[in-house]
Amino acid sequence: MGLIILVFLVVMHELGHAIQAYKSGVVVEEFGVGFPPMALKKKLKNGILLTLNWLPLGGFVKLQGEYDSADEKGDYGSVSFWKKTKILLAGVTINWVVAAVLLTVLSLTGLPKILDNQITVPGDAVITVKPVEITSLVDNYPAKKAGLKVGDSITKFAGQAATTTDRLNELIKQNAGKTVVLSYIRNDLKHDVNITLGEKTIDGILGAGLGQREFIKATWSAPIVGVATTAQFSWETIKSLGDLFSDISSSGLKKVGESVAGPIGILGTIFPAATQAGPTQLIFLTAIISISLAIMNILPIPSLDGGRWFTMVAFKILKKKLTKEREEKIQTVGFLILMALVILVTFNDITKLF
Repeated sequence: MGLIILVFLVVMHELGHAIQAYKSGVVVEEFGVGFPPMALKKKLKNGILLTLNWLPLGGFVKLQGEYDSADEKGDYGSVSFWKKTKILLAGVTINWVVAAVLLTVLSLTGLPKILDNQITVPGDAVITVKPVEITSLVDNYPAKKAGLKVGDSITKFAGQAATTTDRLNELIKQNAGKTVVLSYIRNDLKHDVNITLGEKTIDGILGAGLGQREFIKATWSAPIVGVATTAQFSWETIKSLGDLFSDISSSGLKKVGESVAGPIGILGTIFPAATQAGPTQLIFLTAIISISLAIMNILPIPSLDGGRWFTMVAFKILKKKLTKEREEKIQTVGFLILMALVILVTFNDITKLF
């Protein structure tokens, strides 16, 4: 499921480029889903070659004259600066639109609240709080020994209502070293279990991570909330990137690797966890990743959309011609940097799994 969603988001991104290029008079030679070798192909009436390829790693669009100095009719390079800008930014725009649509849908059904100041429209927002849930378990500790599982909702502890995580932690501390009755819900069924607690830290006493989910539900304001939340999470992503670069400069790559997930981490850990949590969490994660793709692609890194735009602007300001050779060298350097980062993060993902 995770791979399908990632391919969908990348294909939508490339579709944005293709649509805007076609509208701008640029010849779209090929639109591919996946990467070669080719599995199927079909020539559309408008001349675009639509291909389905064997490597399910995203998608691509191939434009005629796809370099800034190309000047033949139908070339990408032959259109105006403004049209090139729209073509380059169309992909990230589509990613933001996808995120806004998904978050609008979730606003109608129940949008996860993960920020203290998450946007709502006064008078049209109902916030519901779910019971305290077990989010993780530690081997050989009381919770796992008692048969509890991730996702179980704790309702009572030692005969007291466990209304919040703070309240439950208080009850855990008060009953350290004792055997108590823990009431929980699993698959809509209520259960009671006797559990003998440890006497160390909170994690040591119970041996379980605890969390409590909140959801925002709107009606007429759902589209407003969807768009505004997309903007809010975009800003949070930009701030996180700033913190990331700050950590790189101050602490090196080792510390950064502890908090950054690459393709393997997303597909092997994050997506399965979201899938297990239910469709709401999966849709929410899809929206967040779509926002992340948009933000990453506008960064001024050569070979990314933002990098290509900044390169074009820089040569325009310097009044130098961006020849095909110069552009290829710049894009190659950018691509090698990106590949190095991908390999580094992928290696980090693999080491986390073993």
